[in-house]
Amino acid sequence: MSSVFRLAHLTDVHLGPLPRPRPGELFSKRITGFLSWQLRRRRIHRTDVLDATLAALASARPDHTVVTGDLCNISLPGEFVAARDWLLRLGPPARVTAIPGNHDAYVPGAAEAHWPLWRPWMEGAGAPRDFPFVRRVGPLALLGLSSAVPRPWGDAAGELGCAQLERLAVRLAELRRSGLCRVVLVHHPPVPGWSPPRKCLLDAAALGAVLAREGAELVLCGHDHRLASGALPGPSGPIPVLAGPSASLAAAEPEKRGGGLLLAIRRADSGAGWRIEAEAWRFDPALARMAHEAVPMPPSVVAALA
Repeated sequence: MSSVFRLAHLTDVHLGPLPRPRPGELFSKRITGFLSWQLRRRRIHRTDVLDATLAALASARPDHTVVTGDLCNISLPGEFVAARDWLLRLGPPARVTAIPGNHDAYVPGAAEAHWPLWRPWMEGAGAPRDFPFVRRVGPLALLGLSSAVPRPWGDAAGELGCAQLERLAVRLAELRRSGLCRVVLVHHPPVPGWSPPRKCLLDAAALGAVLAREGAELVLCGHDHRLASGALPGPSGPIPVLAGPSASLAAAEPEKRGGGLLLAIRRADSGAGWRIEAEAWRFDPALARMAHEAVPMPPSVVAALA
């Protein structure tokens, strides 16, 4: 039996507390985000939930951890520094990979000014034009995408753009011959119907076309603050898609409870293809602790991976 590679998945960290903004920093879309944080979000994105998530992660001893965006809340300069320090505590760049989310590009110019702080965890990607990046970790090839673009008030949609999708197609084709398990990281879910229009991935159909043509073994995403599993068509069968819960969210709804995912990835016994099993650890408010559960894969995906 082949050895198992353990990959942890965190997303939508929404680190608090929010730094005190200067008045001029709120003359933008940030003002509504700031009010939302003060009135509601700071009470549901809790440090104790995030701490419990990280403790569960540490006990699982993953080989690598991926973070699929939204470390920040309204892209204040101080938030990027706090997120950089948090990534340092989470692990060195050799053990942690991150991509940005829409809250990390909340206003124009935030990406260009502040993403360079996270460059070591994004394989040198310090600006939107640098995506996708590829990191080879054990038997995996991690392909980091950026769907984070500034959007108008009340809009949390994402977009990859034609140039990034063209580069992704080339990298997926190259890696198909490598024998590695290709894991695509994107903040916004690419599965149709998972996100409402104002929060969706605008070019999800174009991404789906690239994956249907070039293939991948797994897609990990976040954004909707809920655990979900599904699939997209691939050239040799369905490609599993997993959306992780927010790492810091205290929620009563079972599908939205905060936490993270642990994936066990190994080559199939036949030597062709991969077997992927997923477990979620999520904060149960009734028990005030983390609870573990298996994440079911669609039957067609299980068959295709075997």
